[in-house]
Amino acid sequence: MMQFAVIGISAGAAAALLFASVTSGAWLSIPLFYLAPLPIMIAGLGWSHLAALIAAIAGALALGIVFGAVFLLAFLTSAGVPAWWLSYLGMLARPVGGNGHEPKLEWYPLGRLVIWAAILAAIVVIVAIPNFGTDAESFRTGLRAALSAMMRAQNGTALEAPLGMPGVSKIDRLIDFLVNVIPPAAAVLATATNLFNLWLAAHVVRLSGRLARPWPQLSAMRFPPLLTAALVLAIGLNFADGIIGIVAGVLSASLLMAYGVLGFAVLHEITRGTNSRPFVLGGAYVVVLMVGWLILAVCLLGVLDTLIDVRGRVARKRNPTAFS
Repeated sequence: MMQFAVIGISAGAAAALLFASVTSGAWLSIPLFYLAPLPIMIAGLGWSHLAALIAAIAGALALGIVFGAVFLLAFLTSAGVPAWWLSYLGMLARPVGGNGHEPKLEWYPLGRLVIWAAILAAIVVIVAIPNFGTDAESFRTGLRAALSAMMRAQNGTALEAPLGMPGVSKIDRLIDFLVNVIPPAAAVLATATNLFNLWLAAHVVRLSGRLARPWPQLSAMRFPPLLTAALVLAIGLNFADGIIGIVAGVLSASLLMAYGVLGFAVLHEITRGTNSRPFVLGGAYVVVLMVGWLILAVCLLGVLDTLIDVRGRVARKRNPTAFS
């Protein structure tokens, strides 16, 4: 227990420093800020979820003492609790039989880890919504005011002067566009951050030799079919009025990001053994990075695989005798 406490406090201090780096205002602080969950996940995957929990609490208390309650709560909700929970689930296993004194372990499914990363990301964004307003109109007004203040501070524009930006003729339209885009975009970014930190933490722990879980086959991940119904419902509620539409947009964006990850897993599997595999995969990644909205095609591939088992159909078509 003492070892867990030492590891946890050390990881919490590192996470708090990364999280607090955003107060410097430097551009480098932005990636450091998003890496704040990493030390907590390393503690959880390499030692114990108790070490990760201690790290989350220690980091939050340190930030609360230095910067106040706002930083304490922000760290817990956006970094500490999600990092602890994902590392806990990542090392969750149950015996499913085996020989002698070495029972075989069934580890928590990778697909469900991805789903949890998306759900936690959505919760983080949804929890932040009341900071700007408790209904749709007040939320949009508050977010618009925050964006305007940020742009004024960046351009050095006085409060009484009209807001303007170089190269932007209609700043009001830009702000209205950002007000609509920021909530779902924040959910996508938070989902990607959760997944990247979990992947990086697992790699670090694996290189150190402390990762007890066998490295999973990423292309074999699957989602439960019920999640597709949840995605369809969330997309449908996007058109609802009020705060429900905003919350549904956040949830559908995070779930679509999860299905994008599944889509790439499907793409990796169905191109296995083909001569064009490097070109197909490389082209897919480059196109998505250059034209972000095309990831919707990859999301659709993930949805189709959940519904009709694209990977199984391709495998049966390639080797029909193996399934006869």
